[in-house]
Amino acid sequence: MQGLPFLAPADRPGARFDIYAPPQDDQTLGAAFEGFIRPPYFPIRWADLRGDYRFHEVHDTEIVVGDAKVTVRSVPHVGDTNGYRVELGGATVAYVSDHQMPMDGSHDVPGAVLELAADADLLIHDAQYTPEEFVQKAHWGHCTVDYAVHVARTAGAKRLALFHHDPGHGDEDVDALLAMALERAAGSDLEVLAASEGLTITMADPLPDPYATAG
Repeated sequence: MQGLPFLAPADRPGARFDIYAPPQDDQTLGAAFEGFIRPPYFPIRWADLRGDYRFHEVHDTEIVVGDAKVTVRSVPHVGDTNGYRVELGGATVAYVSDHQMPMDGSHDVPGAVLELAADADLLIHDAQYTPEEFVQKAHWGHCTVDYAVHVARTAGAKRLALFHHDPGHGDEDVDALLAMALERAAGSDLEVLAASEGLTITMADPLPDPYATAG
């Protein structure tokens, strides 16, 4: 929601966006966007964007978007949150961006999350905290890198993209968390990388070298 007005194709005549999200308790999805994208939070209003936006409330269901089969499941978080499993062209990508790991110290994984990530070619998963940071922010709705690796291994995912980096972490912190994740994944077939701006992964390609120097 916060980034959409900065997406250039979103503000042009003829653009169409279908937005899928969990139902809101006290308002429609459209009203939620209108309530946030407006002064004083933002210089323009949602209605000022020139695209055609269509809202779809989805919750624990299966839908078809174009040629893709999409499984939608609820994921534990502070508020209502969906995780998605997209199956297209023989490849499967699971997207679990905000996931509250158990606060009791257990490593239990909700059945819905395992269903989304089962044997996925790529699992994009919340991996915001170190164990020490989680102690301080256990109730903030996210999880540790260790838990992300545990989810991926338990579900049998082939690749894990560490996602939802903490805003206070710089590149060196993310590199350190990636190294931690690679250590936790050692001895398994799981491949791990840290998601980064501009990263593109083609399912048929080998995993990019996480330590390669960008050109």
